[in-house]
Amino acid sequence: MKLLEMNHIKKSFGDNQVLKDFSLSVEKGEVVAIIGPSGGGKSTFLRCATFLETIDSGEIRYMGKPAATTGADGKAVYVSPAEMREIRGYFGLVFQSFNLFPHYTVLKNITDAPISVQKRPRAEAEATARQLLAKMGLSDKENAYPYQLSGGQQQRVSIVRALAMHPEILFFDEPTSALDPELTGEVLKVIRGLADEHMTMVIVTHEIGFAHAVADRVVFMDGGVIAEEGTPDEVLSHPKNERTAAFLSRLTD
Repeated sequence: MKLLEMNHIKKSFGDNQVLKDFSLSVEKGEVVAIIGPSGGGKSTFLRCATFLETIDSGEIRYMGKPAATTGADGKAVYVSPAEMREIRGYFGLVFQSFNLFPHYTVLKNITDAPISVQKRPRAEAEATARQLLAKMGLSDKENAYPYQLSGGQQQRVSIVRALAMHPEILFFDEPTSALDPELTGEVLKVIRGLADEHMTMVIVTHEIGFAHAVADRVVFMDGGVIAEEGTPDEVLSHPKNERTAAFLSRLTD
């Protein structure tokens, strides 16, 4: 079952066309790693997929339901706010900079949206949060504030916050780029555990070894298009596209 379908997406900022006829679909249980040079369109794709940016034209579907389509005038038309609220419930997003509320405790950071947005009972939301915190090795941090946590702990809390909404698919935007190598390992271990549980994930990452170990499919983006995609072995070990090969050789030089 396709959880996400993005077809013929175009997105420009002024005269700069960042996404050029971009298409990607993600199956349930699949882990897709998106790699590529800065400015290649990875973050814009992620922001369009999660409605932080609007597309110019193309189609976005979640669980088969259209979120955006192209109207007769060739421009993107989005569904109603009520329909969009339902579709937003299908995904979670983990940012590179954690984006935790500094004045909320860890527990409140995690339970705020399930209670206020999904109207879940507080007791149920808190039980879910505590269960997820235990799984992440953070049971003793529920009353801490973000400034009292290491970067790796903050990022694990932000993953818990996304999981607490029971999403069908999780997006990660360079989840380890703000962390030092030791803390990076902590967070990658958590993501690897989620992959073992068949959580559907799309991970924009510069961690090539991690992408090789965890992803079912690797997508190399450059110049606003998918230049190459395939299994980790195909794309990372035996790239066919010259741009992919050049990008990977720069990383290993």
